Amino acid sequence: MPIRVPDELPAVSCLQKENVFVMTSSRASIQDIRPLKVLILNLMPKKIETENQFLRLLSNSPLQIDIQLLRIDSRIPKNTPVEHLDTFYCDFDQIKEQNFDGLIVTGAPLGLVEFEDVAYWDEIKEVITWAKEHVTSTLFICWAAQAGLNILYNLPKYTLEQKISGVYRHNTCSPFSLLTRGFDETFFAPHSRYAGFPIDFIQNNTDLEILATSEEAGAYLFASKDKRVVFATGHPEYDPNTLADEYHRDVKAGLNPQLPENYFPDNDPSKKPIASWRSHGHLLFANWLNYYVYQITPFDLAQMNPTLD
Repeated sequence: MPIRVPDELPAVSCLQKENVFVMTSSRASIQDIRPLKVLILNLMPKKIETENQFLRLLSNSPLQIDIQLLRIDSRIPKNTPVEHLDTFYCDFDQIKEQNFDGLIVTGAPLGLVEFEDVAYWDEIKEVITWAKEHVTSTLFICWAAQAGLNILYNLPKYTLEQKISGVYRHNTCSPFSLLTRGFDETFFAPHSRYAGFPIDFIQNNTDLEILATSEEAGAYLFASKDKRVVFATGHPEYDPNTLADEYHRDVKAGLNPQLPENYFPDNDPSKKPIASWRSHGHLLFANWLNYYVYQITPFDLAQMNPTLD
């Protein structure tokens, strides 16, 4: 079954051109089925681009998924039309009495900003704390993983001296993990972050299970034993050109960025990069939706049992 989104959302036409199965709200309303309710807290500046990336991954599932987009930053956006946000996004007050099967918290370009200096830090804390009782499983991506570790496990911000940027080889840690079921023993994933996630840092300070690691990038996938929270420190949702766009943007701004590792063919930024992580990204989201959301969420969301103290 497909993702269910508003008829007018720009992602609909974009994904349909890629032969991605998207069901508009008007069509979904005639199907007698309870879709999974997934809330996306989109913290990225280019929100429409990010919507396309995550909806693309969520669509590769036999489940019908009802998507709700959430905003918590009231400032006037620089990279997304205000009309788009007003039309397709809700404010937290509008949904805080509801329950959701899943929550995705995206990354954000805040790697060098202290948590207390983030303009909407109090709002992020409110949403993540609220999710303990109102969401079956929450998936934190990149910077959001660092924020989630701080809010849920009281871990300090761990910032690297040098940004990790590129596509890295990863290894699965358990052949029987549901989240990595179907993964090859080694796979690739893109990273673009200043946040550090050393393996021993996670092991020594949390009870989270580490499911995939990278020699260069550290812990990549880790989750709670009850499946209520999942952390992915990279960007499995990235398009083939996302790292290239970031690199050329920083070059133009005179920031003298490092070339993303293992990304451009022959390390030549004039050559078109090839995505080597697409299949793993789709499988990761399909596994999360199936094993961490669908298999444990109640049919009646009003019956959700709060846990994760």
